[in-house]
Amino acid sequence: MKLVLFDCDGTLVDSVALIHETMRRTFRAFEKPDPQEMATRAIIGLTLDIAIAHMLGRDHADEECVRMMAHYKSLFGTVRAEGFQEPLFPRVSEVLETLHAQDDVILGAVTGKSRRGLDMICSTHGFEKLFFVSRTADDCPSKPHPAMVTECCYQAGINPADTVVIGDARYDMEMAKAAGARAIGVSWGYGSLEELKLTGADLIAENVAELPTLIEQVLNHA
Repeated sequence: MKLVLFDCDGTLVDSVALIHETMRRTFRAFEKPDPQEMATRAIIGLTLDIAIAHMLGRDHADEECVRMMAHYKSLFGTVRAEGFQEPLFPRVSEVLETLHAQDDVILGAVTGKSRRGLDMICSTHGFEKLFFVSRTADDCPSKPHPAMVTECCYQAGINPADTVVIGDARYDMEMAKAAGARAIGVSWGYGSLEELKLTGADLIAENVAELPTLIEQVLNHA
């Protein structure tokens, strides 16, 4: 059996517009300069309080970061309702269904989103039955800590060596390697290809459709 763990933002869904607008409004509410979109892209995947700390140039999430996180969460639904959505990248549904249909594959999600955020994505796009295991920012320490992967492996009864993490950010690659899993970087997300390669990507997917083949390659050569 193989365990395939997907990051969400930047891998399955294109959420940067929604995240950046919510972050921009949060920064303004706390009288901070508007963040640049590139700064927002760079923290997508981290747990929210740590992401905000990074954007403010702080080495840890202090009390203000926690308050900003709470404000961000209070705004998120409103911004989403205004039309800032989280569309799927092309062919994501098709590929997930293909993988789910394979008898030797178990699917999971590992994301810096909250549990509520992941549930909303699954509900919106009909993924409720696809992910057998999942871990969110509500369940585990922020990426690149390996807990999201190791806990999913334990729950699924699959060794990390038979597991692959698919993501667009260095944090996904580093998390996979820290857990003893394989890693596939994706080219359509928010991280650079160079960064993905430097932080442990075993392979890089140029498009969603080639993921099933790359998963087979990386796990067969583990």
